[in-house]
Amino acid sequence: MKPSDSMPRLLVIVTRRLGDVLLATPLIHALREGVPGAAIDALVFEDTKGVLAGNPDLERVITLPRNPSALQVLTLLAPMLRKYDCAFSTQTGDRPTFLAFVAGRRRIGLVDPRTEGGWWKRRVLTDYVLTEFGRHRVVELLCLAERFGITAEPRMVCPSSASSSIVTDIPFSRYAVLHANPMFRYRRWTNDGWRSLARELAERGLEIVVTGGPDPAERAYLDSIWQGAPTSVRRLDGRLDWPQLARLIGAAQVYVGVDTSMSHLAAATGSPTIAIYGPENPCMMGPWPVGGLAEPWAPASAIQHRGNVWVVQNPLPCLPCQRMGCDHHLESRSRCLDELTARQVLAAVDEALSSERISLADSKPTRPISS
Repeated sequence: MKPSDSMPRLLVIVTRRLGDVLLATPLIHALREGVPGAAIDALVFEDTKGVLAGNPDLERVITLPRNPSALQVLTLLAPMLRKYDCAFSTQTGDRPTFLAFVAGRRRIGLVDPRTEGGWWKRRVLTDYVLTEFGRHRVVELLCLAERFGITAEPRMVCPSSASSSIVTDIPFSRYAVLHANPMFRYRRWTNDGWRSLARELAERGLEIVVTGGPDPAERAYLDSIWQGAPTSVRRLDGRLDWPQLARLIGAAQVYVGVDTSMSHLAAATGSPTIAIYGPENPCMMGPWPVGGLAEPWAPASAIQHRGNVWVVQNPLPCLPCQRMGCDHHLESRSRCLDELTARQVLAAVDEALSSERISLADSKPTRPISS
């Protein structure tokens, strides 16, 4: 089957986290552009489907529980058996490769050359791309499109909804969005750092809007930062869906967040985005600016600027260690983040505020952020 065949059915499998799903939208868009008549579905976990809301490149989003039972897997797979002309596995794991094998008459996926289990994946995939250390996730996924015969410019697609509006009106036009909570403890910055940053932003005439999820533990963490803080903030954590978050961040003067899916979303909206990175290597999973990366992110540097994105790190000699913090577990501390000063983050913020805002119209986005 070639891309020129009439009405092919394509499946993109992204059974990982929110950020991974968002970073797969350039692949989905490339398939849409390369095969205009294709019916493209995405298979994702139930708790990540929100970042695909309103995606015009997809016909359907199929969901799977994060920890499915055997019956749930069988119920999902039975109607998918060889249903698709081509299935794309966007991870090197066993499950996405197996799902692609079941669903697609042709299967294109990623294979990690460093793992012993890669041999069977090379056999069940009709074509594959070997992962390469230091290659950005977006670039790597577009290699799957190239294996399919499509070459395209990477274009992120933000969640959107024609009927969506911010549930609580923002009574001011100049504001900063702060997103302090990552998925894992070892990616957190300090409470004092966030409070100092908020105070400095307020002194620059910006109102402070805080985002976050509805999970009680996350809300409690944000309480520990903002309750009793010297600067008043507008708390919207747990109140917005993904299209609303995209609209809110897209209209902000600046966004500041940690290494999390929200920072990837902020970069995609065109908002001036400050992403605070700790142990992870941004060259592979750093935010993707509007218009793409003319120069890859360096593994470690105090402040890096690409397009509408600034990556801030505390470049200790051990950075990036690619570990789960200094104690090597999800609840670990990370010295590089504990010792990162608000002054350094603020330097990037001031640079972003003084620069010309990235125009989504000029960069030809796939979807408008607001109507």
